[in-house]
Amino acid sequence: MVSIRLSRTGAKKRPFYHIVATDSRRSGDGGCIERLGFFNPVAVGGEERLKINNERVAYWISTGAKTSERVAQLIKEAATSAGAAV
Repeated sequence: MVSIRLSRTGAKKRPFYHIVATDSRRSGDGGCIERLGFFNPVAVGGEERLKINNERVAYWISTGAKTSERVAQLIKEAATSAGAAV
């Protein structure tokens, strides 16, 4: 089964996460099928905190992919911030 979850990258004490579609049997930082966006929890100044390709997320969910709890929260946050920007 495919899952949509966070994959950690970045330096020590400077986390950066890729939002990825991956096989649920792979390790958390293993290979991914597709990168769907990113999340930077320590963004400061003009840095972008969250970016998600909503079309691809919708595609993966329609094919049966499950999202992790945190990714589901981030998708909801991205949808509300996109609605506020328009």
